[in-house]
Amino acid sequence: MSSYTSISPDKLSRLIGTAHAPVLIDVRLDEDFAADPRLIPGARRRSHLDVEDWAQGLAGRSVVVICQKGQKLSEGTAAWLRHGNIAAETLEGGHAAWREAGLPTVPADKVPQRDGRGRTVWVTRERPKIDRIACPWLIRRFVDPTAVFLFVASPEVEAVAERFNAAPFDIENVFWSHRGELCTFDVMVKEFGLSTPALERLATMVRAADTARLDLSPEAPGLLAASLGLSRMYDDDLRQLDAGLPLYDAFYRWCRDATKETHNWPTNKVKP
Repeated sequence: MSSYTSISPDKLSRLIGTAHAPVLIDVRLDEDFAADPRLIPGARRRSHLDVEDWAQGLAGRSVVVICQKGQKLSEGTAAWLRHGNIAAETLEGGHAAWREAGLPTVPADKVPQRDGRGRTVWVTRERPKIDRIACPWLIRRFVDPTAVFLFVASPEVEAVAERFNAAPFDIENVFWSHRGELCTFDVMVKEFGLSTPALERLATMVRAADTARLDLSPEAPGLLAASLGLSRMYDDDLRQLDAGLPLYDAFYRWCRDATKETHNWPTNKVKP
């Protein structure tokens, strides 16, 4: 039953993927996680036993706590967080209710190993244009909001990946890369279990712009133009990434919420 300290799966699903989504903490017991080793998009596993230790990093954030059925573990953990002045809710019905609603889940074994600060680390070629901005957006919004991205000289990507324990992407002969006609963004959407209508539509736009097949999507020329414009505006790849994230936020919300909306000015009324 809904309360001011809980959130429904449907409402949470509308927040995930947006720039202001809450922090998602999965506190399922190890045996429950082993029986279903998938995560709600963006969630991170934590133990309820040491909540007082990891809660310190959540100051000023909104949090949703997830356990198997939305009962004692999430209720108790959320209460501890609120005791520390952290705005915390539980997911109604827990992970089980999310799965029953048919909402997307991310296979935990597809998420790269985290560093000592709990972040996934990714590396790709410098001077990004489309795929290498779109993929970080997808990861930050649906996989790991704290993900780190390293942009390096093309010949050094694999060596940097090895030395810095980073996941290489959008280069040849690695897991996270183009496959046939699919671009890296397509591959990530599918491998991370994120194939919703909105993300599939966005993936088509990215593929069309990234592979010079603009006929695949009427919106692709606009995405290409904006992406190339950003690449000319910024010499610093990380500043370009920061500027590009809101671009994909906007395209995603259009794909999800506004594809049927038209702009009706001028009204084309016949003047007397």
